[in-house]
Amino acid sequence: MATTLTKEPERTAAARPRSSPHQGAVGGHRNWLAGVAGWLWLAVVVIPIYWIVITSFKLQSSYYVTNPLAPPTEPTLRNYQMVIEADFAQYFINSLIVTLGAVIPAVLMSFMASYAIVRSASSRVLRVVNSLFLMGLAIPLQATIIPIYLIIIRLHLYDSLLGMILPSIAFAIPLSVLVLSNFIRDVPRELFESMRIDGATEWATLWRLAFPLTRPAVVTVAIYNALTIWNGFLLPLILTQSPDKRTLPLALWAFQGQYSVNVPAILASVVLTTLPILILYVVGRRQLLSGLTAGFSR
Repeated sequence: MATTLTKEPERTAAARPRSSPHQGAVGGHRNWLAGVAGWLWLAVVVIPIYWIVITSFKLQSSYYVTNPLAPPTEPTLRNYQMVIEADFAQYFINSLIVTLGAVIPAVLMSFMASYAIVRSASSRVLRVVNSLFLMGLAIPLQATIIPIYLIIIRLHLYDSLLGMILPSIAFAIPLSVLVLSNFIRDVPRELFESMRIDGATEWATLWRLAFPLTRPAVVTVAIYNALTIWNGFLLPLILTQSPDKRTLPLALWAFQGQYSVNVPAILASVVLTTLPILILYVVGRRQLLSGLTAGFSR
Protein backbone atom coordinates (compact mmCIF):
# COMPACT_ATOMS: atom_id res chain seq x y z
CA MET A 1 0.00 0.00 0.00
CA ALA A 2 2.81 2.35 0.85
CA THR A 3 4.54 1.50 -2.40
CA THR A 4 1.43 2.35 -4.37
CA LEU A 5 1.07 5.72 -2.69
CA THR A 6 4.64 6.70 -3.40
CA LYS A 7 4.51 5.69 -7.04
CA GLU A 8 1.31 7.51 -7.89
CA PRO A 9 2.81 11.04 -7.69
CA GLU A 10 5.77 9.91 -9.76
CA ARG A 11 3.49 8.40 -12.35
CA THR A 12 1.37 11.56 -12.41
CA ALA A 13 4.41 13.77 -12.77
CA ALA A 14 5.72 11.62 -15.57
CA ALA A 15 2.38 11.73 -17.34
CA ARG A 16 2.30 15.52 -17.39
CA PRO A 17 3.04 17.03 -20.78
CA ARG A 18 6.22 18.99 -20.88
CA SER A 19 5.86 22.66 -21.78
CA SER A 20 7.37 23.54 -25.08
CA PRO A 21 10.23 26.08 -25.02
CA HIS A 22 8.58 27.83 -27.95
CA GLN A 23 5.60 28.83 -25.79
CA GLY A 24 7.73 30.95 -23.50
CA ALA A 25 9.50 32.47 -26.48
CA VAL A 26 6.22 33.48 -28.07
CA GLY A 27 4.98 35.01 -24.84
CA GLY A 28 8.25 36.88 -24.36
CA HIS A 29 8.17 38.07 -27.95
CA ARG A 30 4.71 39.56 -27.47
CA ASN A 31 5.73 41.29 -24.25
CA TRP A 32 8.80 42.67 -26.02
CA LEU A 33 6.66 44.19 -28.75
CA ALA A 34 4.28 45.66 -26.20
CA GLY A 35 7.19 47.19 -24.29
CA VAL A 36 8.67 48.73 -27.43
CA ALA A 37 5.27 50.14 -28.40
CA GLY A 38 4.86 51.58 -24.90
CA TRP A 39 8.25 53.31 -25.04
CA LEU A 40 7.48 54.69 -28.48
CA TRP A 41 4.17 56.10 -27.28
CA LEU A 42 5.92 57.59 -24.24
CA ALA A 43 8.41 59.29 -26.55
CA VAL A 44 5.59 60.65 -28.72
CA VAL A 45 3.97 62.20 -25.64
CA VAL A 46 7.05 63.38 -23.74
CA ILE A 47 9.18 64.86 -26.54
CA PRO A 48 6.68 67.62 -27.52
CA ILE A 49 6.23 68.55 -23.86
CA TYR A 50 10.00 68.65 -23.39
CA TRP A 51 10.38 70.83 -26.50
CA ILE A 52 7.71 73.27 -25.30
CA VAL A 53 9.28 73.68 -21.87
CA ILE A 54 12.90 74.15 -22.99
CA THR A 55 11.93 76.48 -25.86
CA SER A 56 10.02 78.74 -23.48
CA PHE A 57 13.37 79.52 -21.79
CA LYS A 58 15.14 80.46 -25.04
CA LEU A 59 15.44 83.87 -26.66
CA GLN A 60 13.80 84.44 -30.01
CA SER A 61 17.15 85.38 -31.54
CA SER A 62 18.72 82.04 -30.57
CA TYR A 63 15.71 79.85 -31.34
CA TYR A 64 16.38 79.53 -35.09
CA VAL A 65 20.14 78.99 -34.82
CA THR A 66 20.23 76.21 -32.22
CA ASN A 67 19.11 72.60 -32.12
CA PRO A 68 15.35 72.59 -31.31
CA LEU A 69 15.76 69.72 -28.82
CA ALA A 70 18.92 71.06 -27.19
CA PRO A 71 18.44 72.70 -23.78
CA PRO A 72 19.13 76.45 -23.67
CA THR A 73 22.71 77.36 -22.95
CA GLU A 74 21.59 80.59 -21.26
CA PRO A 75 18.08 80.09 -19.84
CA THR A 76 16.02 83.24 -19.49
CA LEU A 77 12.66 84.21 -18.02
CA ARG A 78 12.25 87.05 -20.50
CA ASN A 79 9.48 85.23 -22.36
CA TYR A 80 7.46 84.69 -19.20
CA GLN A 81 7.94 88.31 -18.23
CA MET A 82 6.74 89.36 -21.68
CA VAL A 83 3.64 87.18 -21.40
CA ILE A 84 2.74 88.46 -17.93
CA GLU A 85 3.18 92.08 -19.03
CA ALA A 86 0.90 91.52 -22.06
CA ASP A 87 -2.32 91.50 -20.00
CA PHE A 88 -2.00 87.84 -19.14
CA ALA A 89 -3.79 88.42 -15.83
CA GLN A 90 -6.83 89.86 -17.65
CA TYR A 91 -6.99 86.91 -20.04
CA PHE A 92 -6.60 84.49 -17.14
CA ILE A 93 -9.46 86.12 -15.22
CA ASN A 94 -11.69 86.01 -18.31
CA SER A 95 -10.98 82.31 -18.82
CA LEU A 96 -11.61 81.61 -15.15
CA ILE A 97 -14.95 83.46 -15.21
CA VAL A 98 -16.10 81.69 -18.37
CA THR A 99 -15.02 78.27 -17.10
CA LEU A 100 -16.57 78.55 -13.64
CA GLY A 101 -19.64 80.34 -14.96
CA ALA A 102 -20.30 77.49 -17.39
CA VAL A 103 -19.17 74.42 -15.43
CA ILE A 104 -21.05 75.06 -12.18
CA PRO A 105 -24.52 75.63 -13.74
CA ALA A 106 -23.99 72.84 -16.29
CA VAL A 107 -23.07 70.27 -13.64
CA LEU A 108 -25.90 71.30 -11.30
CA MET A 109 -28.56 71.24 -14.03
CA SER A 110 -27.23 67.98 -15.45
CA PHE A 111 -27.24 66.33 -12.03
CA MET A 112 -30.82 67.35 -11.27
CA ALA A 113 -31.97 66.41 -14.76
CA SER A 114 -30.28 63.01 -14.51
CA TYR A 115 -31.93 62.35 -11.16
CA ALA A 116 -35.37 63.22 -12.55
CA ILE A 117 -34.82 61.04 -15.65
CA VAL A 118 -33.72 58.00 -13.63
CA ARG A 119 -36.28 58.31 -10.84
CA SER A 120 -39.17 58.93 -13.27
CA ALA A 121 -38.21 56.46 -15.95
CA SER A 122 -41.88 55.72 -16.70
CA SER A 123 -42.60 59.34 -17.60
CA ARG A 124 -42.95 59.78 -21.35
CA VAL A 125 -42.02 63.46 -21.20
CA LEU A 126 -38.75 62.76 -19.40
CA ARG A 127 -37.91 60.00 -21.86
CA VAL A 128 -38.29 62.52 -24.67
CA VAL A 129 -36.14 65.01 -22.76
CA ASN A 130 -33.47 62.35 -22.28
CA SER A 131 -33.54 61.61 -26.01
CA LEU A 132 -33.05 65.30 -26.74
CA PHE A 133 -30.05 65.39 -24.42
CA LEU A 134 -28.53 62.38 -26.16
CA MET A 135 -29.14 63.96 -29.56
CA GLY A 136 -26.98 66.85 -28.42
CA LEU A 137 -23.97 64.52 -28.44
CA ALA A 138 -24.34 64.10 -32.20
CA ILE A 139 -24.32 67.84 -32.97
CA PRO A 140 -20.80 69.32 -33.23
CA LEU A 141 -20.12 72.88 -32.19
CA GLN A 142 -18.84 73.80 -35.65
CA ALA A 143 -22.21 72.96 -37.21
CA THR A 144 -24.09 75.37 -34.94
CA ILE A 145 -21.72 78.31 -34.76
CA ILE A 146 -23.74 80.46 -37.19
CA PRO A 147 -27.09 80.00 -35.36
CA ILE A 148 -25.32 80.62 -32.05
CA TYR A 149 -23.80 83.82 -33.44
CA LEU A 150 -27.21 85.07 -34.62
CA ILE A 151 -28.87 84.21 -31.30
CA ILE A 152 -26.17 86.00 -29.30
CA ILE A 153 -26.55 89.05 -31.54
CA ARG A 154 -30.33 89.08 -31.02
CA LEU A 155 -29.86 88.80 -27.26
CA HIS A 156 -27.40 91.74 -27.32
CA LEU A 157 -24.74 89.56 -25.67
CA TYR A 158 -22.10 89.83 -28.36
CA ASP A 159 -18.61 90.70 -27.11
CA SER A 160 -19.42 89.73 -23.53
CA LEU A 161 -18.38 86.91 -21.25
CA LEU A 162 -22.01 85.89 -20.75
CA GLY A 163 -22.28 85.36 -24.50
CA MET A 164 -19.59 82.68 -24.24
CA ILE A 165 -20.93 81.14 -21.03
CA LEU A 166 -24.44 80.32 -22.27
CA PRO A 167 -23.41 78.24 -25.33
CA SER A 168 -20.75 76.50 -23.24
CA ILE A 169 -23.41 75.42 -20.76
CA ALA A 170 -25.60 74.06 -23.55
CA PHE A 171 -22.82 71.95 -25.04
CA ALA A 172 -21.66 70.65 -21.64
CA ILE A 173 -25.06 69.29 -20.58
CA PRO A 174 -25.52 66.27 -22.95
CA LEU A 175 -22.37 64.37 -21.96
CA SER A 176 -22.85 65.30 -18.30
CA VAL A 177 -26.39 63.90 -18.31
CA LEU A 178 -25.18 60.68 -19.93
CA VAL A 179 -22.47 60.05 -17.33
CA LEU A 180 -24.49 61.14 -14.29
CA SER A 181 -27.61 59.20 -15.26
CA ASN A 182 -25.56 56.01 -15.58
CA PHE A 183 -24.22 56.48 -12.08
CA ILE A 184 -27.57 57.35 -10.51
CA ARG A 185 -29.19 54.37 -12.24
CA ASP A 186 -26.81 52.02 -10.41
CA VAL A 187 -27.77 53.30 -6.97
CA PRO A 188 -29.90 50.56 -5.33
CA ARG A 189 -33.60 51.34 -5.33
CA GLU A 190 -33.85 50.10 -1.74
CA LEU A 191 -31.91 53.15 -0.59
CA PHE A 192 -34.38 55.49 -2.27
CA GLU A 193 -37.29 53.55 -0.80
CA SER A 194 -35.82 53.72 2.68
CA MET A 195 -35.42 57.48 2.34
CA ARG A 196 -39.04 57.77 1.22
CA ILE A 197 -40.25 55.67 4.14
CA ASP A 198 -38.33 57.88 6.54
CA GLY A 199 -40.29 60.85 5.18
CA ALA A 200 -37.53 62.50 3.14
CA THR A 201 -38.59 64.64 0.22
CA GLU A 202 -37.23 64.20 -3.30
CA TRP A 203 -35.07 67.29 -2.80
CA ALA A 204 -33.56 65.81 0.39
CA THR A 205 -33.06 62.44 -1.31
CA LEU A 206 -31.34 64.18 -4.20
CA TRP A 207 -28.71 65.94 -2.08
CA ARG A 208 -28.38 63.59 0.91
CA LEU A 209 -28.35 60.28 -0.93
CA ALA A 210 -27.79 60.59 -4.67
CA PHE A 211 -25.18 63.32 -4.54
CA PRO A 212 -22.75 61.64 -2.06
CA LEU A 213 -22.98 58.32 -3.91
CA THR A 214 -22.34 59.89 -7.33
CA ARG A 215 -19.62 62.31 -6.27
CA PRO A 216 -16.96 60.63 -8.47
CA ALA A 217 -19.19 61.16 -11.50
CA VAL A 218 -19.82 64.79 -10.57
CA VAL A 219 -16.08 65.41 -10.26
CA THR A 220 -15.53 63.63 -13.56
CA VAL A 221 -17.93 65.75 -15.59
CA ALA A 222 -16.78 68.92 -13.82
CA ILE A 223 -13.11 68.34 -14.69
CA TYR A 224 -13.87 67.20 -18.22
CA ASN A 225 -16.08 70.22 -18.95
CA ALA A 226 -13.53 72.55 -17.35
CA LEU A 227 -10.83 71.18 -19.65
CA THR A 228 -13.03 71.61 -22.71
CA ILE A 229 -14.18 75.14 -21.90
CA TRP A 230 -10.78 76.35 -20.70
CA ASN A 231 -9.18 75.26 -23.98
CA GLY A 232 -12.10 76.46 -26.11
CA PHE A 233 -11.08 78.61 -29.07
CA LEU A 234 -13.98 78.79 -31.52
CA LEU A 235 -16.60 80.43 -29.30
CA PRO A 236 -14.27 83.20 -28.00
CA LEU A 237 -13.06 83.79 -31.56
CA ILE A 238 -16.55 84.21 -33.01
CA LEU A 239 -18.41 85.81 -30.10
CA THR A 240 -15.85 88.39 -28.93
CA GLN A 241 -14.10 91.36 -30.48
CA SER A 242 -12.60 93.51 -27.75
CA PRO A 243 -9.11 92.64 -26.45
CA ASP A 244 -10.29 92.86 -22.84
CA LYS A 245 -12.82 90.06 -23.49
CA ARG A 246 -10.28 87.59 -24.83
CA THR A 247 -9.59 84.29 -23.14
CA LEU A 248 -6.22 82.57 -22.85
CA PRO A 249 -6.39 80.61 -26.14
CA LEU A 250 -6.98 83.86 -28.00
CA ALA A 251 -4.16 85.54 -26.10
CA LEU A 252 -1.67 83.50 -28.10
CA TRP A 253 -2.39 85.76 -31.06
CA ALA A 254 -0.78 88.67 -29.25
CA PHE A 255 2.66 87.16 -29.97
CA GLN A 256 2.04 86.57 -33.67
CA GLY A 257 3.14 89.42 -35.92
CA GLN A 258 2.51 90.05 -39.58
CA TYR A 259 5.90 88.76 -40.76
CA SER A 260 7.21 86.76 -37.82
CA VAL A 261 6.10 84.63 -34.88
CA ASN A 262 7.67 84.82 -31.43
CA VAL A 263 7.74 81.07 -30.85
CA PRO A 264 9.42 81.11 -27.38
CA ALA A 265 6.90 83.66 -26.09
CA ILE A 266 3.98 81.64 -27.46
CA LEU A 267 5.27 78.50 -25.80
CA ALA A 268 5.78 80.38 -22.53
CA SER A 269 2.13 81.42 -22.65
CA VAL A 270 1.20 77.80 -23.41
CA VAL A 271 3.04 76.68 -20.27
CA LEU A 272 1.31 79.29 -18.12
CA THR A 273 -2.07 78.43 -19.66
CA THR A 274 -1.61 74.72 -18.99
CA LEU A 275 -0.54 75.01 -15.37
CA PRO A 276 -4.05 75.55 -13.84
CA ILE A 277 -5.51 72.65 -15.79
CA LEU A 278 -2.54 70.45 -14.88
CA ILE A 279 -3.02 71.24 -11.19
CA LEU A 280 -6.75 70.50 -11.49
CA TYR A 281 -6.03 67.18 -13.17
CA VAL A 282 -3.45 66.16 -10.55
CA VAL A 283 -5.91 66.93 -7.74
CA GLY A 284 -8.83 65.01 -9.24
CA ARG A 285 -7.18 62.43 -11.50
CA ARG A 286 -8.33 59.41 -9.47
CA GLN A 287 -11.98 60.34 -9.50
CA LEU A 288 -11.71 61.49 -13.10
CA LEU A 289 -10.33 58.16 -14.36
CA SER A 290 -12.61 56.02 -12.19
CA GLY A 291 -15.63 58.09 -13.12
CA LEU A 292 -14.98 57.94 -16.86
CA THR A 293 -14.24 54.20 -16.75
CA ALA A 294 -17.29 53.31 -14.68
CA GLY A 295 -19.61 55.81 -16.33
CA PHE A 296 -19.06 54.61 -19.90
CA SER A 297 -18.86 50.91 -19.05
CA ARG A 298 -22.15 50.71 -17.22
